[in-house]
Amino acid sequence: MFALSKSAAADHLQIDTTLEGKPFRLTLSPAAHRALAQRATPLIAEMELFFSCLIRLRVRFYEQDTAASATPFTPQLAVRFRPVMSRSCDLHAVQGKSPLEDFPIVKRAPYVPHWLHLDFKKGEWVGEFGYQSTQK
Repeated sequence: MFALSKSAAADHLQIDTTLEGKPFRLTLSPAAHRALAQRATPLIAEMELFFSCLIRLRVRFYEQDTAASATPFTPQLAVRFRPVMSRSCDLHAVQGKSPLEDFPIVKRAPYVPHWLHLDFKKGEWVGEFGYQSTQK
């Protein structure tokens, strides 16, 4: 179950719900809301928490949920959280994209994000996520 509300920030749509049993807020810009409404199939927004030499937060977008692990939020949008790690921390040894593997976190709850903001700019999906202390 979730609650919908409009925020004061330029009519952003907010969906308050849970993700992996934790309170979670999804915020859609007006452009993202319009773009999602035009979709026939759900967009998958993956919040990637990357552990390596540094920690990186990235939102990736997919047309299909091949892992069948995303949580549906609307008929046009599903969200998932994926902690990953690199096989090596040597930044000079990796050519191109760093090889990633799932990071087997036993107790995921402390790492599950608190919020996700999605926008649609110049025909591309953009997103950012974070934790309570970094909420927009």
